[in-house]
Amino acid sequence: MSLSPSHSDHHTPSKGHAGLPFSRPPTPSVHTPVIGWVGLGAMGYQMAKNLATHSHSHPAGSGPVLVYNRTASRTEALLKELGHKVRVADSPAQIALECDVIFTSLGTDEAVKSVYAAFKAALENAKLDKPKIFVETSTIYPTLAGELDSLLSSIEHTHFLTAPVFGPPAAAAKSQLVMVMSGDYRSKKVVGYLVVPGVVKKVIDLGGNVEKAPTFKLLGNSLILGSIELLGEAMTLADKSGVGTDNLYEFVKATKPALRSFTSDFMPAAPFLNYGKKMLDNEFDGSKGFAIDGGIKDATHIRRLLTAHNSPMPVIDIAHQHLLTARALHQAEEAKGVAKNEILDWSALVAGSRVAAGRPPFTYEEETKVVKE
Repeated sequence: MSLSPSHSDHHTPSKGHAGLPFSRPPTPSVHTPVIGWVGLGAMGYQMAKNLATHSHSHPAGSGPVLVYNRTASRTEALLKELGHKVRVADSPAQIALECDVIFTSLGTDEAVKSVYAAFKAALENAKLDKPKIFVETSTIYPTLAGELDSLLSSIEHTHFLTAPVFGPPAAAAKSQLVMVMSGDYRSKKVVGYLVVPGVVKKVIDLGGNVEKAPTFKLLGNSLILGSIELLGEAMTLADKSGVGTDNLYEFVKATKPALRSFTSDFMPAAPFLNYGKKMLDNEFDGSKGFAIDGGIKDATHIRRLLTAHNSPMPVIDIAHQHLLTARALHQAEEAKGVAKNEILDWSALVAGSRVAAGRPPFTYEEETKVVKE
């Protein structure tokens, strides 16, 4: 595999994978790329696992994936699960020095800044004889992408891509994510053929500006978050009116074929189905879904983006308020020792609608059922 990206976005298409908008990378070279992964949270763990598991399809028979996570128990768990398919790094600096393609999947913008600062510090005095591609898959504010690109640009032979993904951890486990990419075209080709189909099922190319993919990610998340907010309000009304949340959810399931006829796998059919079931069953375990802190971070980023472009989106303002309400209520329950879950899923934002309607936040009172004659 050639890892010598060009700065041109012009290319000649050729037949490739159905999930990729790119032609195949150049003919493999004598250099076998070393792949690294930093960040093994709920999403990163599954993605790194799939990347390592599908290493047989990597160019030139790439060796084990080098992984790092701040909490060592996560790397230990992955090593126990995959054995020789992964190696554990001592630091982000080791990943930067030893690897040719480096993926990052981190929870906050602050964590991303810290890790990339460590990358730069490690590479500043290193003599690089081959290129490196850094692939940021986290959900970050768009201007941070520009900062990271500038941070690495002073180091010769380095290239930076933004490549956030759509889908929950369950979709990540099944390699059913959708990835959006922006940055250098040749680098995108290299990375695209590493991740499809083993890690993601489809890549959407957004051009050379590295801020475009993070912007698109926030737009997509606004659709998902808005859908969850609308669903939470409707489920609350179904409860209070006596129609029944179970009946409303049956309607959602019945309209699934119609929804899927004009939507992707994630918007809005899946949020209505997946998060509707969580609201119906009051199952708000964030360790099995998308933690509410991540939802609040994303909602904050979306609102900041809306402000920057003078583009109001009231449903996100309301969803943000309900996320904060749910977290505050959960913290109050934790203080009393009665919290059901250690971490809340962001679908728990329904608590905001429920409390406003005079209902308990995370459970149902005895519902008034529809009397069927």
